[in-house]
Amino acid sequence: MTETLLRIDASARIDGSVSRVLADTIADKLAPAKTIHRDLANGLPHIDTAWIGANGVQASERSAEQRAALTLSDTLVAELQEADTLLISLPIYNFGVPSTLKAWIDHVARAGITFRYSENGPVGLLEGKRAIIAIASGGTEVDSAIDFATPYLRHVMGFIGITDVEIVRSDRLMVDAAASQARAEDDIRRLAA
Repeated sequence: MTETLLRIDASARIDGSVSRVLADTIADKLAPAKTIHRDLANGLPHIDTAWIGANGVQASERSAEQRAALTLSDTLVAELQEADTLLISLPIYNFGVPSTLKAWIDHVARAGITFRYSENGPVGLLEGKRAIIAIASGGTEVDSAIDFATPYLRHVMGFIGITDVEIVRSDRLMVDAAASQARAEDDIRRLAA
């Protein structure tokens, strides 16, 4: 059973979004005790010079202005740290992730907080969590040569320490909607097993 679910919806479409419907179905199956929902439909601010400058200063040394520059990022990180399961729903836009999801990733991938550097390379600090990624696409097949979203998200999850990553896909909807639906149903059954 999932205790705390962090759900991230990355589709710009609210009504009629296949990835959101997939996430609804998955969340119902998981039946979490608590859900934290972050909807990115209206975007997130991108990191900027103030953010980068503040992030480079030790927390105890930050000015009020620097703390303010990191307020949203700190909130997003806290949501991620609290969750034991992360559910990300997204469409594939132009072979990759929506820019709003990339902005979320930039806010939560923080050295010393969600990963650290070691002599052997980066080490993720969010171990013991599970990620489920619900993906919809019109023509891009998940894990094909033109899918840059799925391998990117697997890499990012591993980078921050989440190595239990499962994919639920409703891909190639514009090519064969029935087959796409069947793939998603199979993936969701596998999650429940």
